[in-house]
Amino acid sequence: MTGKPREKNDKYMDIRFSILTLGCKVNTYESDAIKKMFADAGVTEVPFGEPADIIVVNTCAVTQIADKKSRQMLHRAKKLQPGAIVVATGCHAQEEGEKLVESGTADLVVGNNLKGKITELSLELLKKRKAEETGKEEGESETARVYIEDISRKCDYEDLVMDEITEHTRAFIKVQDGCNQFCAYCIIPYMRGRIRSRSIESVVEEVKALVSKGCREVVLTGIHLSSYGNETQSALELDGKKLAELILAVDAVEGLDRIRLGSLEPRVVTDSFAEKISRAKKLCPHFHLSLQSGSNATLKRMNRRYSAEEYREACEILRKHFDRPSLNTDIIVGFPGETKEEFEESYAFVKNIGFSRVNVFKYSRRKGTAADRMKDQIPEPVKTERSKAFIELDIEMANAYRKQFEGEKATVLTESLETIDGKQYRTGYSERYLKYLLPGDVPENVMIETEI
Repeated sequence: MTGKPREKNDKYMDIRFSILTLGCKVNTYESDAIKKMFADAGVTEVPFGEPADIIVVNTCAVTQIADKKSRQMLHRAKKLQPGAIVVATGCHAQEEGEKLVESGTADLVVGNNLKGKITELSLELLKKRKAEETGKEEGESETARVYIEDISRKCDYEDLVMDEITEHTRAFIKVQDGCNQFCAYCIIPYMRGRIRSRSIESVVEEVKALVSKGCREVVLTGIHLSSYGNETQSALELDGKKLAELILAVDAVEGLDRIRLGSLEPRVVTDSFAEKISRAKKLCPHFHLSLQSGSNATLKRMNRRYSAEEYREACEILRKHFDRPSLNTDIIVGFPGETKEEFEESYAFVKNIGFSRVNVFKYSRRKGTAADRMKDQIPEPVKTERSKAFIELDIEMANAYRKQFEGEKATVLTESLETIDGKQYRTGYSERYLKYLLPGDVPENVMIETEI
């Protein structure tokens, strides 16, 4: 891939497609790659809901709510455009497979690790359907197909390519797929398969192309980023050597201003890893270190493979190698069997660490996971009460973290416009991902030095 202007194919210029993306940033990246494939074929993209010949729904299955929403959006696509080819892809499609075809929910199902074939398969199916409608094709009708790989076995990394910036000045770069961790509450290893990594050369080439189109910041992401390059190692071994090598390679790309990382697991954060990545001059001191619980008993039931003490050590290591880093995390409240004492232990642990942000989630049962079969499911009112306590703590810690930087200058990369009390502001984020409001006439995608 290069940064050269794309040459359009006129063959399909009268065909329109739309795409709806649900779920994670990896799905967002893959949808952007799908858009590129359709554009390369000369197909015109239209917003979801407008008349289209092909509608792609990139589904999610991380929770039962996500599953339900995926089904709803597929039904909505069918209802909006009864004559369109509806394509289901993503984790819900991987899980449901032929059921989506049999129920008439989708015309084409393409599982994870085969998304690179979506354009070709959907255009073939559209061509066949049109031929059938005009009576130009004889024989048995074939208007629904399913393409699913068994990704529970070893499979190769599907090297999709994205070359447009979709989130203002920031681009999410998928560098890894799959997960070998099998946390008790998570279905994703079954939907995404075993870990597989993208080559450093491919990532660097894509970053260079994005920079040539004005991108100033990239976020390296994956299903389990900490496993990058660990295909030959066990799930317990996360040395971070290849990930550090990747970060330094991206850091060397001329014209790029910033690098951020997706969610890391604490076990990958060793002194050696932190020292190596601290050499990357463009790496932001902003880390998402997934916790889920500060109670060792709960962590063990979750099958998280680390202790609260090991997590604390990872935070200390990052603070040793980076100046006042922004440490973000995730917390699940109300996991099966979580006692009042375990909740209080988790709360105290989080407060003691002093995060810059905490994303709080109430445990949601997911069919097919070990946690769904566990006894002592926590009542919803208890989850709500515990969630509220953590949300209040998050606000308290976020304010305390931000206060550290009052009166200090920060370099802000400007993004979108936002209206507050009738006045327009330009938003921007510092290296530590602190949000700033600037005058509305400040342009987008520029570096501005300012203070809180």
